[in-house]
Amino acid sequence: MTTYVLIHGGGGSAFDWHLVEAELRARGHDTVAVDLPASDPEAGLWDYADAVVRAVGERDDLVVAAHSWGGFVAPLVCARVKAAALVLVTAMVPSPGEAPDDWWTRSGRPPSAYEDVHDLFLHDVPRDLADRVLAHDQALAAATSMDRVVSEPWPLDAWPDVPTRYLLCRDDRFFTPDFVRRHVRERLGVVPDEMPGSHMAMLSRPRELAEYLVGVHPGA
Repeated sequence: MTTYVLIHGGGGSAFDWHLVEAELRARGHDTVAVDLPASDPEAGLWDYADAVVRAVGERDDLVVAAHSWGGFVAPLVCARVKAAALVLVTAMVPSPGEAPDDWWTRSGRPPSAYEDVHDLFLHDVPRDLADRVLAHDQALAAATSMDRVVSEPWPLDAWPDVPTRYLLCRDDRFFTPDFVRRHVRERLGVVPDEMPGSHMAMLSRPRELAEYLVGVHPGA
């Protein structure tokens, strides 16, 4: 049994992963998804990582997966635990010393052509599910204070020594495919894997995403 450690993106929550969790558990695996401590204005990047590590506890045989902004957190988790694999799901890839707020300019990410949150992030997610997730996440966001964590330099000197995969979602309007392919090549030196789906593919294609995650384990 593998434990899949699932890290949400900025403005999101552990609930974003609930459909993928159900798919992974149906396949006999364990999951850990935790709300990052965004309500604590004093929490920094290591505090975010440590919140995940505490939730993992004594579990082993880990695959760490991060969505979007969670790309700044997942490598720090892998510096604290022994992971079999690290998976970035349409995620930001940090460089040493780079603050999350600086990533947007330094990465060259182009501006989005969409303003409506459904059109930008959730265009292939059933509307009732999208509204339910947004209501949940926005209720948490009301208490969010991320001033410190988004301005804090990413603290690792190098990428952690763990097998790393990147999953590009071909219908993503927030991190578009052409940008992602370049970004991943420049930051990680790898070619991303690809699947259909929007930025929130864990909601629109949970079965396919779960199957992908199961397949990245070295023992699969």
